[in-house]
Amino acid sequence: ACDLTGAGALERLLATRGGEVAAVIVEPRVQGAAGMIVAPEGHLKRLREICDVHDVLLIADEVATGFGKTGAMFACDLEGVTPDILALGKGITGGYLPLSATLATDKIYRAFYDAAHYEKTLFHGHTYAGNPIACAAALASLDIFEKEPVIARVQARAKKLHTLLDKAFAEHPHVGEVRQQGLMVGIELVADRATKKSFDGARRIGWWSCMAAREKGVFVRPLGDVIVLMPPLCITDAELEELVGAVSYGLEKALRAAPGLD
Repeated sequence: ACDLTGAGALERLLATRGGEVAAVIVEPRVQGAAGMIVAPEGHLKRLREICDVHDVLLIADEVATGFGKTGAMFACDLEGVTPDILALGKGITGGYLPLSATLATDKIYRAFYDAAHYEKTLFHGHTYAGNPIACAAALASLDIFEKEPVIARVQARAKKLHTLLDKAFAEHPHVGEVRQQGLMVGIELVADRATKKSFDGARRIGWWSCMAAREKGVFVRPLGDVIVLMPPLCITDAELEELVGAVSYGLEKALRAAPGLD
């Protein structure tokens, strides 16, 4: 129900203080560590328009959302947005080895490029940059994206996951909301579905739910009382059923152990 309120607030801020702002940094479409908050359709595109009006750079952090997780190669693709700077990691190697990359538009690159101008050049980099083994893993992963219909399969699996989540939690009295974009999911646990009243944090319902899910051989993690699901892109339909079943089992066991809850 958020609509574009956040974009409106940014527009008002930049209208008065845009001259002091170098860039706006955003996790496009899905805010991960904030509790898997899914932005409304058109939000990212509106941010791009606002930044352009006020000559402010747009930096997209796609470390979590990049490489297929949202149902597109990059979350920015969902709205046809090109950021000025794009931060990538994790999925670039398929999760096998640590590697990250920062992409920039030619305009930004040229602003720092001058082989003869010592004070202008951006001397970035570190000792382990360009690690050959990590880069080899990244090239192998990118080959798969190029040769196989990875994104189409993710979209199909996302639909399957949505169906399973809807069946398991749509009417659950202690699930306030299930937020999903592609294969990125946040299941928000609440004391009361109607009012969205939160659990007492000391009860750690999310944590206990995840611990109980391990009994079914599934490891997931909570962000407070939001259970996070980010399965691998290659997950099968049967494994999706196992995943949702284990989370459902874990939640019910955690609720039974919490006094005063049904």
